[in-house]
Amino acid sequence: MTVSKLQRERLAYKRSRSRRSTLVALLSTAVFAVVGYFTVTRAPGWPRVRESFFNVEIAWRSLPAVLEGLWLNLRVLLVCGVLILVLALGIAAVRTLRGPVWFPLRVLATAYVDLFRGLPLIILLYLVGFGLPALRLAGVPNDYVVLGGAALVMAYTAYVAEVFRAGIESVHPSQVAAARSLGLDPRKTMRLVVLPQAVRRVLPALLNDFVALQKDCGLISVLGAVDAVRAAQIEQARSYNFTPYVVAGLLFVLLAVPSARFADAVSRRAERRQGGR
Repeated sequence: MTVSKLQRERLAYKRSRSRRSTLVALLSTAVFAVVGYFTVTRAPGWPRVRESFFNVEIAWRSLPAVLEGLWLNLRVLLVCGVLILVLALGIAAVRTLRGPVWFPLRVLATAYVDLFRGLPLIILLYLVGFGLPALRLAGVPNDYVVLGGAALVMAYTAYVAEVFRAGIESVHPSQVAAARSLGLDPRKTMRLVVLPQAVRRVLPALLNDFVALQKDCGLISVLGAVDAVRAAQIEQARSYNFTPYVVAGLLFVLLAVPSARFADAVSRRAERRQGGR
């Protein structure tokens, strides 16, 4: 394939603009970093803040305990993520059912979503973590990790169900009509035609909810579960220094950043796919 002179000039111009934009971005970032560094380090209270929040010795000493707690957060995240996807998909499917016979189920699903989307997560954690065991019902667990995970599942199922419902309703009715004309029953139409398209369209939003769930898994510490946040609290009580909290926060950031960048990449890919249509 022969590239014309005009095309070569256009490509060279785009490359030069890209290099210049990259250089400007690097310089501006460096300037902001230098200004921020000197603004913070020249503050009158910086030595005390550095000792209280950025003590390297205490950070290394608390790191093993915080990492052990983070492993609990990761296990809770994995189990809750699977349960949320399954339950949310079921609730979304119920909310999209048509016909008066399904009205009671639609009302129940809508009430669930409205309740748990509106209830603050911290209050839900207290209600589930301390309220359920107080009922002394047979079969109700007393493990705060299980109770905290249940509260997370309740809350995030409501959010993710709405994401799934938006994806299902975005599929054009002609797709359903075409599937039915081929002899597919409603269940197979939903499973083979509607859901694949719906999930593909809402995947960026689902990944963003997953990133939010990563952070909120640390809230199970309010029930007494020794996760990364609770481990940091224990280490802080021993040293009377807030550096363990910073360590826990940085570990959560290290978990969230790759997931966030992956979500951004999926969003850009979806936008390019839609733009190419």
